[in-house]
Amino acid sequence: MHLELPQGALHSMKDFAKHFVMIVISILTALGLEAWIENTHHRHAAESARIQIDAEVRLNLQDIRKIRAHDMERMKELNRLRDVLVEDIKANASQATIEQHVHDNASDGIFLDVRWPVLRHAAWDVAVADQSAGWMENGRLGRYSSVYALQQRADALIGQDEVMVLNGPRMFDALIDLQTGSIQPRELLHVVAQMAALLGETAQSLDSLDKRISDGLPDVIDGKLTAAPRSAVPAA
Repeated sequence: MHLELPQGALHSMKDFAKHFVMIVISILTALGLEAWIENTHHRHAAESARIQIDAEVRLNLQDIRKIRAHDMERMKELNRLRDVLVEDIKANASQATIEQHVHDNASDGIFLDVRWPVLRHAAWDVAVADQSAGWMENGRLGRYSSVYALQQRADALIGQDEVMVLNGPRMFDALIDLQTGSIQPRELLHVVAQMAALLGETAQSLDSLDKRISDGLPDVIDGKLTAAPRSAVPAA
C-alpha cells in the first residue's frame, strides 16, 4: 500500500482534516480491495476443490456398483453349488456323482474371487491440507466429511468380516483335496458356504455404502449416475 505525503505544509486544521480523511479512505480502500481479492481466491479454491471431490465421489460410487455386481454374481454361483452339495449329501449320493455335480456346476474350478473397490480420497485430503475445504459451505463440508468417514470405516470393517466368516486354512485344504480327487463332501460344503457368505457380506456392505453415499450427497449423484437396482442379498 502506498500513501502520498502532502507536498506542502498544512496551514490549518481544515487542511489537516482533509488530508487525514484522504489517508483513512485510502487505507480502507486498500484493505477492502485486499480482502475482496483474498475472498475471491478462497472461493475459487473452494469451488475447484468441490469439483474435484464430486468427481472423486462419483468415481468411487461407479466402482462400488461395478464390484458389487461382480460379487453378487460370484455369490450366486457358489450358492448354486452349495445347494447341489446339500441335495447330494441328503440323498447319500456316491462320491463319483458328487464329483460330477461339482464339475458340472464349477467347470472353471472353485475359487473365491471376492473384490473390494479402492475408495479414493486424494481430492478430499488435498482440500483439507490446503485449507480450501474450510471455505466451503458448512452443510456441504459436513456431508463430504461424513462420506469419507464412511468410506474409511467400510475399508476397516471388510477385513474384520473376512476373518470372522472365512476359515482360510480350511478352504485351502478342501480345494487341494478337490484337486487331488480326494473330495470330502461335507468339508467342501462348509467351505463353499463360507465363501458364499463372505461374498454376501461384501455385497451387503457395498450396497449399504452405496445407499449412504447417495443419500448423503444426492445433488452430487443426481443426473450423474444411474441408480443401481437394490435387490436383496440372498442369505448364505
